[in-house]
Amino acid sequence: MHWLLLTRFNKIARRFRVTTTTAAGASLLLIAPFFLWGTAMVAMKGVIPHTTPMFMAGVRLVPAGVLVLLFAAITGRRQPNTWLAWLWIGLFALIDGAFFQGFLAAGLVRTDAGLGSVMIDSQPLVVALLSLWLFRERIGLLGWLGLGLGVLGISLIGLPKEWILDWLHQVGASGLVVVNNSPALVGTEAATMTTHYGQWLMLVAALSMAVGTIIARYLCRYVDPVVATGWHMILGGLPLFALSAATETQQWANIDLSGWMALSYSTVFGSAIAYGLFFYFASRGSLTSLSSLTFLTPVFALLFGNLFLSEMLNSLQWSGVGLTLVSIYLVNQRHILETRLKPKPNLSKMPETLQANTSQLDSSVLRSREVTVPVESEAEIWR
Repeated sequence: MHWLLLTRFNKIARRFRVTTTTAAGASLLLIAPFFLWGTAMVAMKGVIPHTTPMFMAGVRLVPAGVLVLLFAAITGRRQPNTWLAWLWIGLFALIDGAFFQGFLAAGLVRTDAGLGSVMIDSQPLVVALLSLWLFRERIGLLGWLGLGLGVLGISLIGLPKEWILDWLHQVGASGLVVVNNSPALVGTEAATMTTHYGQWLMLVAALSMAVGTIIARYLCRYVDPVVATGWHMILGGLPLFALSAATETQQWANIDLSGWMALSYSTVFGSAIAYGLFFYFASRGSLTSLSSLTFLTPVFALLFGNLFLSEMLNSLQWSGVGLTLVSIYLVNQRHILETRLKPKPNLSKMPETLQANTSQLDSSVLRSREVTVPVESEAEIWR
């Protein structure tokens, strides 16, 4: 008997370990796209000055799309075979491929990298609004609080410390924020126009990524999400190569071996694997919860920049990292937290009307008396 119980316990334990390992692996896969995007930002930091924006955007898309489609063919995933599927792929390629990568690359050369990162990584707010409107995904007070803390966190991470302190000084001194008159922010009127133009480009890029995330939910109804990711990279990257050939020169003349290695890492890991996983999850789970994990991208970029490039984090950036982690916890655990915070009913207090009705019943009758139920036939019982 003891041997039988021990055998049964071992079987349950083995099942629990498998389940726990599977859950841990799924969590790592869920975080993987944002880890890969953050590390790709670190890898690309040294190669950006030696190439051109449209060429770099095309390299991040077209070879990655070929790799994704090769993986789809090996795993036996079905290719799109209807005109409606190709229509959605074309729309997906235009918005999330050409528009997002093109505006992102053009914006990065015209604005500060920290400010650009904040604007791009704030797109979960747009995803949350669109998901509420289109899919009725309600995130509640805790969800919106988490998104707000996330934007504040990535602002502390990405914006220069001088900008934040200068803004706080202006607010404390006059209660008004005067951006254009601040010498810490912009030196000349021409620089102001260039920075603002870059900010608009980054804003359009963020909106393109948010809309692309929403399109992925509709797209998966007609085509496999992994196959769609590969085709949208190829179809979205080809116009960027064409634009690079028409408007740019010496796209790869100044790229050395380390630069090509950085481009390769960004293409394989930062695009093919990261986007394949992201849009696969976007086609299945909560878009707001998934998109909120985008706040992790600058966190990973900062941590690995500190590790490999010896970039030091100041106190505001560490505070931003903490707020970002809190925001992700609030958004993804909002249902559990709301259940815990919901006041529990007091069962000791019974309504007076229910007490009055209950007191009229004779419990002794209910316990001992038999009640005859008329039945037409024995077969009636088994109906």
